[in-house]
Amino acid sequence: MGRFDEKVAIVTGAGRGIGRAEALLLAAEGAAVVVNDLGGETTGEGADQRPAQQVVDEIIAAGGRAAANYDDIAQWVGGQALVAQAVDTFGGLDVLINNAGILRDKMSFNMDEAEWDAVINVHLKGHFTTSRFAAAYWRQCSKEHGAPVDAAIVNTASESGLYGNGGQVNYAAAKAGIAAMTIVMARELERIGVRVNAIAPVARTRLTEAVAGGFMDPSDGDFDRFAPENAAAMAVWLATEDSAGISGQVFAVGGGKAQLLQGWHPATQVEATDVWSLDSLTAARDDLTSGRATGVPPFMPPFEG
Repeated sequence: MGRFDEKVAIVTGAGRGIGRAEALLLAAEGAAVVVNDLGGETTGEGADQRPAQQVVDEIIAAGGRAAANYDDIAQWVGGQALVAQAVDTFGGLDVLINNAGILRDKMSFNMDEAEWDAVINVHLKGHFTTSRFAAAYWRQCSKEHGAPVDAAIVNTASESGLYGNGGQVNYAAAKAGIAAMTIVMARELERIGVRVNAIAPVARTRLTEAVAGGFMDPSDGDFDRFAPENAAAMAVWLATEDSAGISGQVFAVGGGKAQLLQGWHPATQVEATDVWSLDSLTAARDDLTSGRATGVPPFMPPFEG
């Protein structure tokens, strides 16, 4: 018996790397998997149906169920068609793992409009299009059955977006947006029974090989710390019943470590008895920027899934 017997999953960007490992693990645990991959280059250009089909063939050869999808999830109709294919082909949808991404690294002062738009569209919009139509499907299911569904979305953020990384302003902005979207959609979908979480993976993929050098290569006598399967396990685990009750969270995983990441929170606080002015802010500058207050409550409480 697998953890996903009789369930249906979508994985975007599943032709290679982490997405491929996620699709294979879901299938090994009994899920019918729609393997989405446009098959483009790491920069987003081009298309190739072979990577997605090869993963499907591998799943079927192992006795699983899978179907390939080549839609561009950066397009509204692509996200809609992908969700529709899962429902039409396998009779429903239970898990959505958003993984697809590209890179067009450039310093902000050298970046052009196309480089900005391409990365934002594939990562941020690509996460939203699929999530939007999956959420609409689950909302309708909840209405029809008069009860919450049991479904999960797992997004792919990045430490680059959470901590910042020079030369990746487009990528970091998209990944930070994905982390924020994860929290918002967790709040919105909780009542219909959908959990939404994200991972920030550190793994050896086509996108990281060019910048990591040999840092992520396997070491002799040690397990492969940066294998995509490490990150894939966390993503898939977040869709299992074993992670029930966890929602609106971002987890870093890679290199043999897993961490719960917590976002923006108040570090200091100063108070005024009148409207803030330039002079009063200058007077409070040192206390505001140098102090480290503990237990300062945020203006808006964090989401507790």
